[in-house]
Amino acid sequence: MKARAAILQWIRVAGFCVLLAPVLWAGPTEEVEERIRVLLAEIAYHDELYFKQAAPEISDAAYDRLKRELRELEASYPQFAAESAGVGDDRTGAFVQADHAVPMLSLDKAYDETELRRYLTNAMKRLGVASSTWVVEPKYDGLAISLVYENGNLVRAVTRGNGRRGDDVTANVRRIDGIVETLKPLAPQRVEFRGEIYLTHAEFERINAEREQAGLEPYAHPRNLAVGTLKQTDGESMAQRRLSLVLYGWGEWEPSDTRPSSQIELYEQLRAWGLRTVERFERANHADEAWSVVQTLKEQRGGWSFPTDGVVIKLNDAALRDALGASATAPNWSVAYKFPPDTAMTRLTAITWQVGRTGVVTPVAEFEPVVLGGATITRASLHNHAHVERLDLRVGDWIEVEKAGEIIPQVARVLVERRAGDLSPYVAPSDCPECGNGLRQAEGGAVLRCANALCPPRLKLGLVHFASNQGVAIEGLGPRLIERLIEAGLLRRPGDFYRLKPEQLETVVGARTAAKLSESIVRSRQASLSQVIAGLGIPGVGPSGAKALAMHFQSLENLADIESSELEAVPGLRPAAAEALRAYLADEANREALRDLADLGIGRPLEQARGGLLQGKRFVLTGKLPGLTRREARDLIQAAGGEVSAALSESTDFVVAGENAGVKLTEAKLRGIPVLDEADLRALLAAEP
Repeated sequence: MKARAAILQWIRVAGFCVLLAPVLWAGPTEEVEERIRVLLAEIAYHDELYFKQAAPEISDAAYDRLKRELRELEASYPQFAAESAGVGDDRTGAFVQADHAVPMLSLDKAYDETELRRYLTNAMKRLGVASSTWVVEPKYDGLAISLVYENGNLVRAVTRGNGRRGDDVTANVRRIDGIVETLKPLAPQRVEFRGEIYLTHAEFERINAEREQAGLEPYAHPRNLAVGTLKQTDGESMAQRRLSLVLYGWGEWEPSDTRPSSQIELYEQLRAWGLRTVERFERANHADEAWSVVQTLKEQRGGWSFPTDGVVIKLNDAALRDALGASATAPNWSVAYKFPPDTAMTRLTAITWQVGRTGVVTPVAEFEPVVLGGATITRASLHNHAHVERLDLRVGDWIEVEKAGEIIPQVARVLVERRAGDLSPYVAPSDCPECGNGLRQAEGGAVLRCANALCPPRLKLGLVHFASNQGVAIEGLGPRLIERLIEAGLLRRPGDFYRLKPEQLETVVGARTAAKLSESIVRSRQASLSQVIAGLGIPGVGPSGAKALAMHFQSLENLADIESSELEAVPGLRPAAAEALRAYLADEANREALRDLADLGIGRPLEQARGGLLQGKRFVLTGKLPGLTRREARDLIQAAGGEVSAALSESTDFVVAGENAGVKLTEAKLRGIPVLDEADLRALLAAEP
């Protein structure tokens, strides 16, 4: 009886537990579902910043942590996995789109030795082999690209996009120095080469040195700058920044029996065609060797000329790759091992705010000193006040700081578990920290902006920008000197540059420097109207927008007097630029600054071609000319009616070559295109009626 009673009691308890189980698990399951929703939304937000705007707010490592958490939750709760994020999408809507003949997939990632060994072991087990040759190479940190050649001729360059369809950026890729237009000899009928477009460390440093000299904020990361440059539609940025290309794979290859039999054979074929491929690679036959190579490359990465965030391990044999195949998002024969970022824990001591040239107020994290990558770090940008809110960052918090891409420090996360109970949520300022003017929200509420044009940092940085090579190019007028002229009461708005007398300059810099500056200021009077408009630094109005405005309005006076509705009719002006200009002109002080420059005779309409001998002629500039900068040569050609492009084509009439002209000069000679030196160009210009 006792045994029977015990069994009945067990059945009752078991039944109760069965009934209770859904209730007990409803909470955790709902939490998981909600967490997956949050992760999907957060990943989508960061995908937009990373792939389309080239302006990420978090490091790759922090982003990878989000993706990894999502994958693990979806693996444990497959009922919630239907909406999982894929490979991202870099299409911006500004380009014509094109399909990939073979999907351009992403790569699965390994984050530690255990994961890498597991991947290699599983791959060889599936192949039924004890070992196989793997190729280990640096992972370039840039924008993935596919180059399509048909019958040996470059016909298309397409970004990854969503893996199946991307942006057609052929025109911009043709502007990259060293691009090979024709494959010789024995080119396949059609081939898709896969690679990366990036900025070298040296080029990134050169660009930032110029920006700092002009008093501008340096760019934060070479990858983001490379993407932003390639995705410009006006070609101006491509001419100013030297992008690089590396090729390391293929998609379609027809006829298929001519494709490489291995990764190493691909490298050899790419080099034979003059195409740039990886600087170095190593072989590994099993997991032990692969891990050893990974460690060696990690030690050597400081000496590489390009940005990297890890290595890629690829099966060498093409037939074995075919046997492994691919998943919906990644090949099964290759994996990326991501180098762990340098990280450190520290305490946040303050959040300060900096005012930029356009009035944007940027939060900065100040923290107790930590050492990362051999350097002592005490601060990091927080991008915008919305990012501070997303992190729920509070002064006094313990935070994890990491070096993103070996370049910049970032606040990776807040250690909420170590938070003291008395820390108050951070409240963004309502007034400008520099001038006390009220701040307004802009760009969807994510950004705070000071609208006071006379706010000291805005005033200084705005005048520095106007005088820089991105504006009217007054040689010798750097940030420190402009600051001294402001302090002396000699500068308040751009027109004041042209009121400076030599004797006034002498009181600040001395007679000799004053004479040189006066000459530079006189020369800058010849700046084109589009240069002057670009120099005004109107948010959203870059070189392309400035040129569109110059072509349409033909004078600063016309621009100052326009009605808001007229902006809708400007050909080539993007809606965002039109909206930015509308806000700029809403301030009467800005209109007065335009009229002031117009009264001084600044901003000649170079874009209004006079006709003549160069009318309709197309030029390509290459190399360094002895007496003209590339910009000056371009402006002279355009003033005489000619057009200047960065890449050779069937419609190129002349190539103007200087010192270190490179492959464009060689190609021009092969094509029989007339080559001019500077003297020849000046003779053509002199002959212009």
